[in-house]
Formats: sequence, C-alpha cells, structure tokens
Amino acid sequence: MVFAIDNTAITHGIQLAVAPVFLLTAVAGMIGAVAGRLARIIDRARLVEGRSLDATDSAVLQRAAQELQQLRLRGQLANGCIALLTCCALLIGLTIIVLFLRETAAMQISGYAVASFLLGVLCFMAALLCFLAETFLATRLLDFQVARRH
Repeated sequence: MVFAIDNTAITHGIQLAVAPVFLLTAVAGMIGAVAGRLARIIDRARLVEGRSLDATDSAVLQRAAQELQQLRLRGQLANGCIALLTCCALLIGLTIIVLFLRETAAMQISGYAVASFLLGVLCFMAALLCFLAETFLATRLLDFQVARRH
C-alpha cells in the first residue's frame, strides 16, 4: 500500500499529535515525583526493619511492625500510581500515533483516538487519586512521640 504524501496533511497531523505531548510531560514529571517517594518509603522500611532486628523491647517491636505495615501500604499505593501513569503514557502515545495516521494516511480511526485519549485521562486521574491517598496516609502517620512526652 502506497500513500500519497501531502505536506499540508503531514504538518496538520504533527500539530494535532503534539497537543497530547503536554500531558506526557506531566505524566513524566509525576512518575519522577512518585518514584522519589517510593524510594524514600523503601529506604525508611529498610531502616525500620534494621532497627527492629536489633530491638528487644516488645513496644519497639510492635511499633516497628505497625510502621512497616503502613509503609507497605504506602509502597503499594505508589506502585499502583506508577503503573497507572505508565498506562496513561502508553495510551496517550497511542493517541498520538492514531491522530497522526488519521491525518496523514486518511484513515477513518477517530474513534480509537477518542477512546485511547479518554482512557489515558482516566488512568491519569486514577493515578492522582493513588497519589492523594498515599500523601494523606503519609501525613496521617506522622507521630511525633517527643511532642507527646512534653
């Protein structure tokens, strides 16, 4: 199958396909932020686990087990967020391909562009909800024992 190359259609296709790239930029930034949070969660879990291995006081061991359980939940939320953001990026990339092909190859595939874009936005919104839940959990878990002693 040979396609006639129409420079105007190609230019318009590129212009149309570039718009979703801004969403990809936001997704990439969020992946970086959530990956940083996940790294801190893992580092904290390793620290708490290491301290609990040396502890003999049952109260310290109980607190460590509770914190590790909470860190596990936060890690799962961060992992879910990254998975949703990755799905979002793939769907937006698919949207870009479909839009470009529709413009340059005169293919009637607009429904796929709409579906992939909307699914990508839904994944982005679900990722934002995971991120929000993780941050609420992180701040809810703040327990300043020194402040309670005074």
